[in-house]
Amino acid sequence: MNFHRFYSKLTILVIAILATSLLSCEKKKKTAEGSTYKPQQVDKYFKLANQFYDNSKYDSAFYYATKIKLIINPEKDLEKYTTTMFILITSQQLQGDYSGAESSIVETLSNVEKEKSERYKYKFYTMLGYNYTCQSNYNEALFYYKKALSFKVPKKRKLISIINIGNIYKQKKQFKKAIKILEPLLSDKNAKQNKYYYAGILNDLGFCYFKTGNPKAIIYLNQSLKMNYNMDSTADDDYDLTTNYYSLYHYYLKKDKTKAINFAKLLYKKGTQYNNPDDRLLALNFLIKNSTGEELKKYSLNYINLNDSITKVRQKAKNYFAKLKYDSKKEKEENLKLKAEKELQQELEKNKNIIIAFTIILILIIFSFIYYYLIEKNKKEKLQTAYQTEIRIAKKLHDELANEIYQTINFAETQDLSSPNVSEKLLENLDSIYTTTRNISRENNFIETGSLYTENLKEMISSFNSKTVNILINGLEEIDWKSISELKKITMYRVIQELMVNMKKHSQSSLVLISFKKQENSLILNYYDNGIGINFEKQIKKNGLQNIENRIVSINGSITFEENQNKGVKTSIIIPI
Repeated sequence: MNFHRFYSKLTILVIAILATSLLSCEKKKKTAEGSTYKPQQVDKYFKLANQFYDNSKYDSAFYYATKIKLIINPEKDLEKYTTTMFILITSQQLQGDYSGAESSIVETLSNVEKEKSERYKYKFYTMLGYNYTCQSNYNEALFYYKKALSFKVPKKRKLISIINIGNIYKQKKQFKKAIKILEPLLSDKNAKQNKYYYAGILNDLGFCYFKTGNPKAIIYLNQSLKMNYNMDSTADDDYDLTTNYYSLYHYYLKKDKTKAINFAKLLYKKGTQYNNPDDRLLALNFLIKNSTGEELKKYSLNYINLNDSITKVRQKAKNYFAKLKYDSKKEKEENLKLKAEKELQQELEKNKNIIIAFTIILILIIFSFIYYYLIEKNKKEKLQTAYQTEIRIAKKLHDELANEIYQTINFAETQDLSSPNVSEKLLENLDSIYTTTRNISRENNFIETGSLYTENLKEMISSFNSKTVNILINGLEEIDWKSISELKKITMYRVIQELMVNMKKHSQSSLVLISFKKQENSLILNYYDNGIGINFEKQIKKNGLQNIENRIVSINGSITFEENQNKGVKTSIIIPI
């Protein structure tokens, strides 16, 4: 019987048993995890949140958006998650809860930070800038608008950021800076195509011209007013008339007081139409400053009543939002507790299956080596080779495996396996036994030098990956291995294997980098790990490094070890091809 064919079948059988066991655990785990995410419930809440938001019922919109946030998975449904957070944040801003909105924006950004597409980051950094604008914190607003402008988004999207930055400079009364930013937009193709943006640019630029004494101010202000008058009022598109009224009030205040008061009244009317208390307060403030007698009394009383009403409504909204946050936090904590209990039960079940699987694997692997030993012993033509192999394998089994098995059996007999800590330790011991056994197998198996060489070499290197060691391979597929002799490929395989075994036993590294490169008529292998390094005087023989050097020299190659003790191992190997 061919040993390699037998061992391949045995390996497939072992992998099948292990995969079946782990797949069973994974299915249970996925079922449990899936129970917390209910797409139908998310869709139901999402529909309600949008309906309430469209109907300006922001407290209810916030309530259902918060419900969605608790159960949605941002990674699986990013589009719906970001829309939900937009509704939630905007609801907070419209109710004056700017500190709450800021927290929600920061939370959202943490969930979209890893996304390759930067449009979500752009969107929420812009919202953060607007949040600070509402609080008259113009320096912070300017910082985040500029941050949003740095993201890779279409030019049409960036236009709003430029307009926002210009508006901030206008608010800061840095009118010349605002003009410098806004003037180029008059000839911008994207700005001209968007009538809302263009009307806003004309108004802001006209106001800045007015403040700097430019006679073109009234031309731009009137042009913006005309454009906004022609917007569709049934679709709420004429709301920007409020900015026109504000600018024209200031323009005419010293030139024609009657016109200025008229624009203040128009601002109050439009603010009332759209139920915007801030615009109404602003307009009343203008009217109070320019009224006397009964009109002054009337406007003053309206201002006081409206201001008191706004304060009460916004405080009530803040209290309501705070209560919703508390209730949501409490619900989330209860869900996490239930999830933790489920995960503990799943882990116990998983541990049981893994113990069974690894026990079977261990028995089958040990049996395979015993069988190999008996069969090869009877082959006279390979008696001497088999004898040497048996001695080497027996020594490794005794030195590296037998003690571990004995200690593991003794541990299992003397400890309480129901304890999570004990069962975890047992799993670690079994994993160590399995790894040791696998490495012994790989060190003595046949090396395929044909079309599967690259795949087998990569598989061998990757087998040393673990929870504590991350292995990176670079340039392996770029080498034309067909042009390299069989002896050199075998030597390269064994040298890398020796390096990896040495790393596993002695280096205590967490990162290994192996790179391949062809340079003229040579193959260059660079190896690096970030372990404790090598003491060349003490360890060169002990760690098998002398054996590596002998192999490389035998094929006319060269090897250099960089002496960098306590800072890892750097090795460079050059093989002529």
